[in-house]
Amino acid sequence: MLNTGVFAGKTIFISGGSRGIGKAIAVKLAKDGANVAIAAKTVDIHPKLEGTIYSAAEEVEKAGGKCLPIQCDLRDEEAVKNALEKTVNHFGGLDVLVNNASAISLTGTEETTMKKYDLMHTINTRGTFMCSKYAIPHLKKALNPHILNLSPPLVMTPKWFKNHVAYTMAKYGMSMCVLGMSHELKDVGIAVNALWPRTAIWTAAMAMLGGTNEEMANKCRKVDILSDSAYGILSKNSKQFTGNFVIDEDFLLSEGIQDLNQYAVKPGHTLMLDFFLPESQSNKGDNVVDMYADVNSNETQSSGVSSDGKIDKIFAGIKASISDDLKKDINACLAFVISGQNWLIDANSSRPLKVEKTETTSADVTLITDDETFEKMVRGELKPTNAFMAGKLKIKGNISVAMKAEKLFSSFKSKL
Repeated sequence: MLNTGVFAGKTIFISGGSRGIGKAIAVKLAKDGANVAIAAKTVDIHPKLEGTIYSAAEEVEKAGGKCLPIQCDLRDEEAVKNALEKTVNHFGGLDVLVNNASAISLTGTEETTMKKYDLMHTINTRGTFMCSKYAIPHLKKALNPHILNLSPPLVMTPKWFKNHVAYTMAKYGMSMCVLGMSHELKDVGIAVNALWPRTAIWTAAMAMLGGTNEEMANKCRKVDILSDSAYGILSKNSKQFTGNFVIDEDFLLSEGIQDLNQYAVKPGHTLMLDFFLPESQSNKGDNVVDMYADVNSNETQSSGVSSDGKIDKIFAGIKASISDDLKKDINACLAFVISGQNWLIDANSSRPLKVEKTETTSADVTLITDDETFEKMVRGELKPTNAFMAGKLKIKGNISVAMKAEKLFSSFKSKL
């Protein structure tokens, strides 16, 4: 989507804009000459995630805008109030609020600590509500005021709740703000909309989850599809375009943009459908695959009883395939619970290699699945990341260690 200059001199406040989608939206608007306040926690370089509020500010100003980087903990009410006041005082007003900040933990109820629960709900739902609450008095003075939440459509089906209730509740809380506030603020002309991707988006957070591998990246689109969509939404008349749960692809097509291939990490490659979408989004006959449907297509397939002989042979094969270099690379103890049967792979570099059927309480991580899913993973028919995100693989412990299981499976597969 081409920039038209509509945001020249306008002021935008973006939560969590130091990297990823938030930063992409900031840079897109900055190309018009917008004033952008980036409110996020990151002021020091993260060991695994790129970007700080200062590096993001440099990109915004390089793109042609003005930027005010603000260190802000979205959990702190006074910090949020001060950040908005600082923005208004610095730029002379406020035109747009983008609620982008979000926390994620794809864990089941038992595995979700209350600390993680509180973090997700405080950042996602409470943070969105609070930023909106304190932005509204300033937005009322703007000519075309908008609030845009990066949150999904409210699809109330068990599929999107059962594997990560806490996270779904937190994201849907952001969407409920859209549902309610769009009607509450309609009379004062403040638009409130939600934006969500149809496909997975390749960001630093996705790279951490997917192990930075090229195959996972190729199944995603770039953040540009969301920044272009946000630009189009925020350009709309706030009195006419409000209360919408926008899917990026559908919106851009409606705006006359036909070449969606430009947004793919690898043009022409099969893409993954994102979370929280209605069934209609997975039945378009294009190259977007619903990996959740693929994994969960027949939840009663597995007998729930491990086919011991076959699983025994697989673990024997895994043991034979672990070289000294691979063991050094893994350097961890992994426990597996497969249809109720317990297995241990101790590949800690300081101890002799051990692969045996036994229970343990000292593993770095425990991976829980059924025999059918396990077989698909070791044979390369299903990525552990996909199984995890679809709820067919549960993880207790260090998730980064769990992702190393893919190296074990790849080594085994290469010797089949």
